[in-house]
Amino acid sequence: MQLLNLAFYFVFLVAMGYYAITNLQWYSYKLERVAFHHTKPWWHFVYFLIPYGIYMLVDYVSDYAFVVVIAYLGMLYAWYRGLDKPLVWTGRVKRFYAALLLFGLLFALAWGHHGVLIPIFLAYGVSVFIEKMLFNGFKRKAQAKIEGMQNLTVVGITASYGKTSIKNFVAHLLSSRYNTYATPRSVNTLGGVMKDINDELSEDTEVYVVEMGARGEGDIAEIATFVNPHYVVVGKIGPAHIEYFKTMENIRNTKMEIMQTKRLKEAWVHESAMVKPENEKVHIYGTGEVAQGHPELPMPEFIISDVEATLEGTSFTLNGTRYTANILGAFNAMNLAAAVLVAKAMGLSDEEIRKGLSTLKPVDHRLQRIDAGGKVILDDSFNGNIDGMMASFDLSATYPGRKVVITPGLVEVDDALNEQVAKRANEVFDVVVVTGDLNYAIFKAHVDPEKLVKLASKAEMEQMLVEQTRVGDLILFANDAPSFV
Repeated sequence: MQLLNLAFYFVFLVAMGYYAITNLQWYSYKLERVAFHHTKPWWHFVYFLIPYGIYMLVDYVSDYAFVVVIAYLGMLYAWYRGLDKPLVWTGRVKRFYAALLLFGLLFALAWGHHGVLIPIFLAYGVSVFIEKMLFNGFKRKAQAKIEGMQNLTVVGITASYGKTSIKNFVAHLLSSRYNTYATPRSVNTLGGVMKDINDELSEDTEVYVVEMGARGEGDIAEIATFVNPHYVVVGKIGPAHIEYFKTMENIRNTKMEIMQTKRLKEAWVHESAMVKPENEKVHIYGTGEVAQGHPELPMPEFIISDVEATLEGTSFTLNGTRYTANILGAFNAMNLAAAVLVAKAMGLSDEEIRKGLSTLKPVDHRLQRIDAGGKVILDDSFNGNIDGMMASFDLSATYPGRKVVITPGLVEVDDALNEQVAKRANEVFDVVVVTGDLNYAIFKAHVDPEKLVKLASKAEMEQMLVEQTRVGDLILFANDAPSFV
């Protein structure tokens, strides 16, 4: 019996470690974020704390702790089956498990099959220490590489909303003249940028377009002072990740850390940053609406006007010059305008820019139109901000047929914004499908009952589409929160 319980102790340790490291990976291995900012904190009680407490109690009073482990494995497997973002077995995860098994063995030898939490936290601590050492080595290597590329021009992009789109638009336009490379997908952390430089940045690259993201003060400064961009874009500023920043002022200040570059030639800052240019290198762009509401701010130097958005594309005027792109959503006019400004600064003519815009493809999952099975699908699943979502609703409203929206609402924002989303969804759509529990109560309060459908899990998506949609429908996927949200 003792040997059996010892074997199940290691099974329990590995299983609880799986739950812990999976959640840590979702939240960038930040223990504080997992503990205090998890969108489903009840998971920690159901799948971690309560099972641990029961295991320890049963192990203390009897020899049947293995029964608890078997029950826990069943619960954890059901949890795993419901995930759409399971654990990725990176080197970091493997190192965590190596340390976990080592500490588990030491505890088993010293105290028997009792210590579970302490080996997990020790393994986490050791993995953090190892990653920090590896990180410093990767950083020195990337620093030497980028500093050795004397002819490289770096373009830095940050924003609360649209930074990935701006990055891709800039890279596409500049690629007609320069050997251009951009950080892939949504890579926008210092670690991600360093890895990208070491692994992917070619020595013959002429322009490197770098996306910079942040979850806290200093995040942008770390990247900006590392790559030192020559050209900078600060896109739309809004309450994204307000849970971490606490105030809009903190968000603006963090985004403006990008100006700490030592090689700045020119910068374009969206009016939502509410800053006054300190020198001739910094320009404000936008529609002018912010300055109209704040007389102390200057009008933008570059004015975006006459925006027309249809299901075929978007047109806008920038300081008197008209541009058109096969990109959906009125909000993309400001992202396209930023790309145009960078392209002009780097010597492209209006003719070259228009040609580039005519071949520009939408960013995957960001208001991407797909015509399939007689239905018009708007995939906006990677767009999780209020402006983008409202623009996608407005665009959907132009469709003459039946309209369906599938959304979890907004994540990491206050309830007031989700109330706006729910009310507008009720106005525009014939069917409102809410995925998950996070914002369902808000939608239930503001959407007509006959329109509202709740999707408990993504596993039910296919059946729901069969039951709720038909040929001729427009189907909008608005934001896509992972299952842990």
